Amino acid sequence: MNAIANIKTITKRELSAYFASPLAYVFIVIFLLLCGFFTFMVGTRMGTFFQHGQASLDTFFIWHPWFYLFLVPAVGMRLWAEERRVGTLELLLTMPITSWQAIAGKFLASWLFLALALALTFPLVITVNYLGHPENGVIFCGYVGSWLMAGAYLAVSCITSAMTRSQVVSFIVSVVLCLFLLLAGFSPVIQFLSGWASPVVVQAVAACSVITHFENFQKGVLDSRDVIFFLSLIVFSLFTTAVILRGHRK
Repeated sequence: MNAIANIKTITKRELSAYFASPLAYVFIVIFLLLCGFFTFMVGTRMGTFFQHGQASLDTFFIWHPWFYLFLVPAVGMRLWAEERRVGTLELLLTMPITSWQAIAGKFLASWLFLALALALTFPLVITVNYLGHPENGVIFCGYVGSWLMAGAYLAVSCITSAMTRSQVVSFIVSVVLCLFLLLAGFSPVIQFLSGWASPVVVQAVAACSVITHFENFQKGVLDSRDVIFFLSLIVFSLFTTAVILRGHRK
């Protein structure tokens, strides 16, 4: 029970810290503006939202991996880098809490914040339901996949934030790592690898891509393998963060 209480305390502390600064409001406004603009005004290979001839949020979810590429590292870059910069990391690690409790509390606070930003896009769901009769089950799966993908990006940002006291360095490195996870399943990359690598290597690289696993959510398919992929990436990244912080404690 003490562990759960400690995690709740840290989560509340971190959430309060977000809304005590302009960062939370700037992030939410930018995210909502990007979602609205790209959903209705920017077309894909299928055309723009109004050219589809059907009520769906395909154009909404297709841009999420690219939005998160820059916005999520901006949220995660301060998690541990700020603690190291102001010198409170040592104080936090000497408190009667474990490293895992601190990591879980900070991660959950940021993940809940991302969930709030995602939930505020509900007017788009209302709009498509007003314009037609969309498959709300597909939309729900898309939201679940989007939140899991945001958590995976955030967990990677936790690693880079724990590695350095500079938020800028943390942001740049996390963008590069997330870009690799994004491009690993991109068609041109797969075609390039197919020219010289074995099919096993190509499949292994594609399996590491967030796009490969997010596409099923966009189609309304809630596959346990995709859920396990994102959760495994989150757990592995948080474990790596714990190893880095244990080195700081020593």
